[in-house]
Amino acid sequence: MADAGRLSDPAVEARLARLDEVLAALEATPGPALEAVRLLTEVYGEALARVLDHADERLRERLAADELAGHLLVLHGIHPESPERRAARAVEKLRPAVRGTGGDLEWAGVEGRVARVRLSSGGGCGSGCGAGSSDVSEAVRAAVLAVAPELTSVETVPYERRAAPAFVPLSTIGRRGVPQKAR
Repeated sequence: MADAGRLSDPAVEARLARLDEVLAALEATPGPALEAVRLLTEVYGEALARVLDHADERLRERLAADELAGHLLVLHGIHPESPERRAARAVEKLRPAVRGTGGDLEWAGVEGRVARVRLSSGGGCGSGCGAGSSDVSEAVRAAVLAVAPELTSVETVPYERRAAPAFVPLSTIGRRGVPQKAR
């Protein structure tokens, strides 16, 4: 049940955009205001960590899955899931959209602090196909780094081409020079 005083997702997004602007201005002129923001963030982070300490596993999972709460948990370094798991989930969320364009997207893991994904572009796109692939790569990069800022970048790796195993009927295999028995 939503409280009448709660913010809608678009209202939260608008406030976050404005907050970015205000914080950028504060960073340009450090002083007591910037220190107050840092101290407040630390105290709120500690309060949030204490909430997690008292939460059961189900509540932890729900908080981690909530986009806004999940970002706060990441910001304070207390997200219960690993960066790799969060990034893999972000890739899986994007996969249906990429498949809808005829391409595919697959999580390939993390090396060091670099996320790796396999991305193939779709063949059935309309105009602007060349830009489509870079648009998808940028969307994947943004989605992964939004949920796992501990990672430094996202790298696209090629799909591994595997040759299909050849089927050879056993009846055709015989020893050299030894005729097979007729059936």
